[in-house]
Amino acid sequence: MRLEELISQFQKKDKKAFGKLYEMYAVNICGVINTIVRNEARAEEICHDVFIKVWDNADRYDPSKGRFFTWILNIARNAAIDELRSKSHKREKLNLSTDFFVGILERPEEDDKRDFDSTRLKKMLGKLKKKCIELIEMLYFRGYTQQDASEVLQIPVGTVKTRNRNCISQLRKNMSAS
Repeated sequence: MRLEELISQFQKKDKKAFGKLYEMYAVNICGVINTIVRNEARAEEICHDVFIKVWDNADRYDPSKGRFFTWILNIARNAAIDELRSKSHKREKLNLSTDFFVGILERPEEDDKRDFDSTRLKKMLGKLKKKCIELIEMLYFRGYTQQDASEVLQIPVGTVKTRNRNCISQLRKNMSAS
């Protein structure tokens, strides 16, 4: 069956067509969602929600406006971004261990053999102030926006921006020195 026919059957609420489309696209859609939310289990849940939404809104798909996969992908992307902005996701991020980024400094030297140059990285990070490490982790490794970081750290957004600029500048200096 051609894709156009499959989509047409899907829009007529054919469950077999839905199953085939799910098989065709679910892995890729889950992968995109996981890239955004960085939590495989949550990405799978969101992916299932996306396909339910696609099923419920099948009549809204218009082939003249783009490919079917692109339509699903946009719904998935929006759902993943909504998840990042949700209060439950923000609470979950607050509960993450700070070892995510800072742990590099505390890892035993024998673990360094696996890494490209973790000794140099440790030196660069070791010279940063704790507030810089915390801010860099939030903005670059946990996906916080500057506004999110402002709220969590309870400092003005302008201070977050200035501190980020200063911390990155210090990190660059550390890179040049090591």
